Amino acid sequence: MRCLVTGATGYIGGRLVPELLAVGHEVRCLARSPGKLRDHPWTPRVEIVRGDVTDAPSLDAAMEGVDVAYYLVHALGTGPGFEETDRRAARTFGERARAAGVRRIVYLGGLTPAGVPERVLSPHLRSRAEVGRVLLDSGVPTAVLRAGVIIGSGSASFEMLRYLSERLPLMVTPSWVRTRTQPIAVRDVLRLLVGCATLPDEVHRTFDIGGPDVLTYRDMMVRYAAVAGLPRRLILPVPVLSPGLSSLWVGLVTPVPGAIARPLVESLKHEVVCTERDIARYVPDPPGGPVGLDRALELALRRIRDADVATRWSSAATPGVPSDPLPTDPDWAGGSLYTDDRERSVAATPQAVWRVVEGIGGVNGWYSLPVAWALRGWIDTLVGGVGLRRGRRDAARLRVGDSLDFWRVEEVRPPRLLRLRAEMRLPGLAWLEMRVDRDPAGGTVYRQRAVFHPRGLAGHLYWWGVSPWHGLVFSGMARNIAAKAEAEADADASAPPVR
Repeated sequence: MRCLVTGATGYIGGRLVPELLAVGHEVRCLARSPGKLRDHPWTPRVEIVRGDVTDAPSLDAAMEGVDVAYYLVHALGTGPGFEETDRRAARTFGERARAAGVRRIVYLGGLTPAGVPERVLSPHLRSRAEVGRVLLDSGVPTAVLRAGVIIGSGSASFEMLRYLSERLPLMVTPSWVRTRTQPIAVRDVLRLLVGCATLPDEVHRTFDIGGPDVLTYRDMMVRYAAVAGLPRRLILPVPVLSPGLSSLWVGLVTPVPGAIARPLVESLKHEVVCTERDIARYVPDPPGGPVGLDRALELALRRIRDADVATRWSSAATPGVPSDPLPTDPDWAGGSLYTDDRERSVAATPQAVWRVVEGIGGVNGWYSLPVAWALRGWIDTLVGGVGLRRGRRDAARLRVGDSLDFWRVEEVRPPRLLRLRAEMRLPGLAWLEMRVDRDPAGGTVYRQRAVFHPRGLAGHLYWWGVSPWHGLVFSGMARNIAAKAEAEADADASAPPVR
């Protein structure tokens, strides 16, 4: 069948595409920025259409000839009106799916607590429930899968659990750690999503999906510590931490920023346990049954150790951060642009310099004044930004759309160009561009450019306030990248030949 996948740049969508391809389906991806899908290994095997779920004409083009449409997007974090945006997008999606003759819609939503009035739910859970109802009312046979905590390498829920458990051997925790939940392994979520493509036409309903374990969040942290080989954690719940304070606390301790942590925390206020397992009648369990929590944790940790994390929670755009591409220069007419340009000749091949450039960030750092970078990351974290804690998806390779500490990869063209867009909290927009070129004599030149587009007076004051540091940070960065490439080139040259 031909399947349309929305949200392919996100955590679940980016993993669902190869699973659909593996069972023989054709896949078309709808993306606002198709370039973000350029470097995925499955990209040559799919069709990519530019569009948005709120734009009916682009949906008409995307849904032509489609059998199954996967709805894996939400507007969380786009502002106080995100519920209305979600409602309008779901309604448009359903209407265009019906007009195009789509046979089925599949939606992954959130598991809501039984017996709790919808009006008292968090805005996040309330909106996810409403989107499911809108799609069910579209006139297209729809399967709404409702999941709670999803455990998998790179998932926001797993990263939150992992860092809380690893960094805090003694925790004074909010009362929500005593709330029961039913986590599900990401591989089971993907198996069920794929299976929904072949549901009978008369199946039109919601399904609760979860793993075999029902336990509290406290139990999950204890189980994580055991699987990871950590000493037993001492956890002391207290009743005074609100979801807002809890999300700030999670944002400081884990790589998950407060804007994303808050809906995760709010969803833990109420018990979210499956009330039925009817999906197994249509998509049978695998021979060993659904993956249990311990096994899901083992698989996620193994993926991290093997640097084999296909997508992360940060694969999707972070709420509230800019997405504007670097303005055309020098023809740009949008206002002031401040730049800091550096250039160094390097006694190494372009390939050697590129290896250093592409390895920047994460555990390798930024090649200059680690204390200054760490301080900037802490400041960003304290004001609600992502900070430096996101690290890298892959230790050696970057692709367009990857998060890289508090940057996002806007363009990467090995072995010549890496352009990063800042996702830290700033009074303006910022980019960092690194190029590896040849000079007229055939030598290697490393060029580095920082670009800042100020927003209002605060933006201009910010640039002039930090400019004195640029001479230290950016000049040291260019110098140390060149030195590291030269040192590695010398080491390669002096190494004995492999026989």
